[in-house]
Amino acid sequence: MPTATDFKDYYATLGVPKTATPEEIKRAYRKIARKCHPDLNPGDKTAEAKFKDLNEANQVLSDPEKREKYDKFGQHWDRPGYGEVPPPTGSNVGTEDFSQYGDFDSFINDLLGRGRRTSTNRTTGGGFDDFGGGYRSQAPAPDTEAAIALTFSQAFHGVQQRLQLDDDTINVRIPAGAKPGSRIRLKGRGRSSPFSQQRGDLYLTIEVLPHTFFRFEGDNLVCDMPIRPDEAVLGAQIQVPTPDGSVTMKVPKGVKSGQSLKLRGKGWTLPKGGRGDLFAKLQIVTPQELNSIEQECYEKIQTNTTFNPRAHLEEITL
Repeated sequence: MPTATDFKDYYATLGVPKTATPEEIKRAYRKIARKCHPDLNPGDKTAEAKFKDLNEANQVLSDPEKREKYDKFGQHWDRPGYGEVPPPTGSNVGTEDFSQYGDFDSFINDLLGRGRRTSTNRTTGGGFDDFGGGYRSQAPAPDTEAAIALTFSQAFHGVQQRLQLDDDTINVRIPAGAKPGSRIRLKGRGRSSPFSQQRGDLYLTIEVLPHTFFRFEGDNLVCDMPIRPDEAVLGAQIQVPTPDGSVTMKVPKGVKSGQSLKLRGKGWTLPKGGRGDLFAKLQIVTPQELNSIEQECYEKIQTNTTFNPRAHLEEITL
């Protein structure tokens, strides 16, 4: 039986208050997971243990139903049947009138609020043991939800990962092109039913740790690409990083800051093969320091230009 020393404060693990919103929990998990991910701390057993506890906390607090049980029952939250109404005890035991029931199945169904069924057509629920005559349960095994955090490289190329579910070690292959929020089903690898001992399915939700350059916007892979003012005005050929190396991209004349240029087939790996597109969002960056030639050229442009980007604002009034 769990004791007070077994209790894990999942809120403390994630560094969030008990009033944290789902979005705050998600942000906290990603921030810490990035620092203690085993692939970024090879051989560090402390980081590995912390990452395991972090995933456990995120799995519970990101699931509304599990979080409600955890908040209510503490270290007992995941004990089967904990918090349910206990069976009757005392002098009233055994006083039930069975004469209204055709068989024990009918009594159990009525007791649990299930629809009655005849003993000759048992497809779900419980039944009589063929040997001992006792009642056995054939309740379906519960499915298990878990989260797994991947780096951008692991999600892009695919990876073989080892997971620890209770006392069971599970090897799972994550296919190339996994995206944040995608789910993988492992048939028969979930937790066992306490009644039938059969195992349910394990559903893994993919978390992709933040990258310093690439990000997802919907189904697209996006990056911010800085360019100089002269490149924006005159056009240029620039080098753009992609998930599998740099490529040359043509910047046309007269582009605007915030404008996106598409690099076809240079984006994320697609589940059915091939590649999506990469969108480079242009950011015009002005120099903070100028040499003498640059200073002279910019002054000449300022003196001789006829371009006024604010001309359309001259007629604006309240």
